[in-house]
Order: sequence, then C-alpha cells, then structure tokens
Amino acid sequence: MTTTQFLTTAWKWNPGLLLLCVLALAGYFLVFGRRGRPIYFGAALSVTLLALISPLSELADGYLFSAHMVQHILLVLIVPALLLLSLPHSVSIPRPLAPFNYPLIGWIAGVGAMWVWHAPALCNAATTLRAVSAIQTISLLLMGSVFWWQVIAPREEERLSPPAGIVYLFTACIACTVLGIILTFAPVSVCPAYQQPVDRLGILDALRSQWGLTSERDQQIGGLLMWVPMCLIYVAAILAQLARWQSESEPRPEKSHA
Repeated sequence: MTTTQFLTTAWKWNPGLLLLCVLALAGYFLVFGRRGRPIYFGAALSVTLLALISPLSELADGYLFSAHMVQHILLVLIVPALLLLSLPHSVSIPRPLAPFNYPLIGWIAGVGAMWVWHAPALCNAATTLRAVSAIQTISLLLMGSVFWWQVIAPREEERLSPPAGIVYLFTACIACTVLGIILTFAPVSVCPAYQQPVDRLGILDALRSQWGLTSERDQQIGGLLMWVPMCLIYVAAILAQLARWQSESEPRPEKSHA
C-alpha cells in the first residue's frame, strides 16, 4: 500500500462513535441552547474524530509510537480544553464531583494520564487489546478534563488564581518534559508493540523506507512530541493566565453618577 492509498482508505468509520457524536451534539443544544458556545463543542467533536477514526488512529494502533503520542496529546490536552470552553459561564461542578476541584487532584490527573499510560505494560496492553484501548481513551478524556477544570472552569470562582494557575501549568510542563526526555533517549522498549508491528494494512514498508521511521527514530519523535509541543500548549495557557492576571490588576473605571 502506498502512502496516498493509506491516507485515503485508512479511515475507521465507527458507526457507534459517529452516532455518539451526533447524540452529544443534539444533547448539547437541548441542554444549553443559546447559552453555550457551540463552536468550541463542534471543534472538540471534530478533534475527537480526528484522533479516533482518521489514519492517525490506524498508525497509533500498533504502527507508530509517534502517532500514538499525537493521539494522546489530542485526547488529554486539546479535546477536554475545548469541551470546557464550550460550557456556559453558569455551569458549576456537581456536588458529588466536588473533590475533583482540588488542584492537587487535577495536577495528578493531567500528569498521571501521560506517565501511567506510558508504563511499558499498560502501553503495550492498550495497543494490543481493544478493551484496554477503550479504557485508555475514556480515562484520558476524563483525566484531561479534571486537569483543565482548575484553570478554565466556566465559573471564575472555581478557577485557580492567575499566579497559582501559572505555577500549576509550569510544573505540569516540567513533569511532561521529564517524561519526554526519558522517552526520547530511552532504549526502544517503552512500548514493545511498536518495535515489530503486525502489518495488517501492508503499510509498514512505506513507513520504514519512504517515511524513514525506524522503531528507534519513531520513539525519539514520540518523546520529542511530548517534550516540545505539549509544553507549547502549557506555555500558551500560561500566557492566557498572565493576560487574565493583567486584566484583573487594571483599575476599573468608576461609574459616573448623574
């Protein structure tokens, strides 16, 4: 199979997932109506489909560790952030879930999503077993949501203050950078399934010869993706916190009284 053939045919048209997205979109408008921000919700659904039904998903499913890493970044950092941004400002965390509003729990969830699922045994299981892969996908979305809630919760009073938010994001960036460095320079054994892929699609020769992705280089790219792009996302969020801090520190004009 050539690269062009792969990119045009390797789409997982999962009826269940597509139906779930349609129902989620309908439910969103039914619950929030005009109060929500549907552009963000639509973007979240689009990125979810990109991560789970596009050729990226096929590559992540046992072929390329780097594609697996891109998928993780989308599911942990991009989709949850877009989902939270789509909520009306009046939405608050339900009382039974109040413990998840503690910053330490959010930080552990966001950082742990990457560290735990890259333990060799779990990484390998998620790549080879469908049930574990489904659990991984759901857990990444949930853990990412708990992480982002601390800084972009719909209600201002449920967010960390800008200085605390900056520390929260910066330390998360450091933790993922450390993992990215380990993955970049570690022996090719982080996820054994990617060392000798089962070539069910006939694309392996193209990946190795045309794309130049040996298993060693593939893992290095995966580590670099966690190391650099992930931290750029954190940096963008830190800049948003700085802008929020600046806007809060500016004196508000007094209302004139007639």
